[in-house]
Amino acid sequence: MSEQTPRGGTKLGLPTPGDVVAPIAMQRRTFSFTGWRLAVLISGLIAVVSLVRIVTGAQQIDSAGTIAAAIGFAIPIGMAGLGGLWSERSGVVNIGLEGMMILGTWGAGWAGTTWGPWWGLLAGTVLGGIGAVIHAIATVTFGVDQIVSGVAINLLGLGATQYLSTLVWPNQPTQSGTIPPIPTFTLPWFSDRMKDIADQGWFFVSDVASLLRAITYDVPYTTVIAVLLLPLTFFILWRTSFGLRTRSCGEAPHAAESLGVNVYYHKYFAVIVSGFLAGFGGAVLATVLSGIYREGQTQGLGFIGLAAMIFGNWRVGGLAAGALLFGYTQAIQLRSGEAVHALLLVVAALLVLMAVLFFYQRKTRSGVIALIVAGLVFAWYATTETLPDQVAYVTPYVATLLVLSLASQRLRMPAADGRPYIKGQDH
Repeated sequence: MSEQTPRGGTKLGLPTPGDVVAPIAMQRRTFSFTGWRLAVLISGLIAVVSLVRIVTGAQQIDSAGTIAAAIGFAIPIGMAGLGGLWSERSGVVNIGLEGMMILGTWGAGWAGTTWGPWWGLLAGTVLGGIGAVIHAIATVTFGVDQIVSGVAINLLGLGATQYLSTLVWPNQPTQSGTIPPIPTFTLPWFSDRMKDIADQGWFFVSDVASLLRAITYDVPYTTVIAVLLLPLTFFILWRTSFGLRTRSCGEAPHAAESLGVNVYYHKYFAVIVSGFLAGFGGAVLATVLSGIYREGQTQGLGFIGLAAMIFGNWRVGGLAAGALLFGYTQAIQLRSGEAVHALLLVVAALLVLMAVLFFYQRKTRSGVIALIVAGLVFAWYATTETLPDQVAYVTPYVATLLVLSLASQRLRMPAADGRPYIKGQDH
């Protein structure tokens, strides 16, 4: 049922015209892809990467192994970003996701080595939720500045895990023992056939086959869980009355309060869910990607998750795309230096396409800038044969800054995001 009809407003307990529903409804026009546009966009991206692969001979740029690694890295990033989306849609900024991820990695290391990987995932998720409870008490109940509280949670997560490690692993407090692996699934005949097609090196077809091979061969069940959490979040937040009330708390909490919405309850619920998701992401990082807990292994993935959420404009689909982008930049710098070098050519080609789009939209200045940058990137590619290891290492973080700078012109955060809420006082 539409959120914009009077009938729907009556059923949800919120009026259609007014301070609550109007800003929420406007978000539908901010950032959306129809099915065919998304298909064209993905197909075009695959075609560009495929052409670069053939021209440069950098087979690792989109091999099944690279794509699988990108998905693996995208899971913790996406879970942190999804946690940030839940929290900020309710109006609470949560930069403490990094600390909650750290708690999740430690919980996975402790319980995973003691009782098994599934218990490790559960423990990591719960510990992330405990960190979120602290953040919710500080920000929602006591009105502490949300940025300050988030920084405190990050410091608390790091300090608490260091202390607990000295108690649990006194001889080697910086890491745990090996965590047993999570079971995986494979579609035998289909994945083998996709591998055969990918090995042919055909334009576009082999690249699609590599993608299909990556998502059907040796896939951890945690990946399935994480992927299912995306549409589940979308359904809850955008297709249920509970989700509408939660989002109204991030748009106009005092107007929602005047209509009987329990703002404190919805904020608490959303923040705690964000901690569970961040903790789960940290647990996946330790259990699936590393097979061990190590001190400092998150390396800022919680903040990259926030960047993915902002890139996605506080929407589930955009968040998933951002997580995959950042996961790819993480994966490719570990797979092949040649592939990182070839990626410069991909960036140059995409900038040219962006310039064409800008000129079509009559944004001449932006088009010229995109062409100039494309020329510089191509010159960098043409005058070098490899990139220094240091450049490859910082690729994910450079990509984060570039994406945020490109996305900044179309962002629309929840109207009351980060604002303190006190019941009965409309500031």
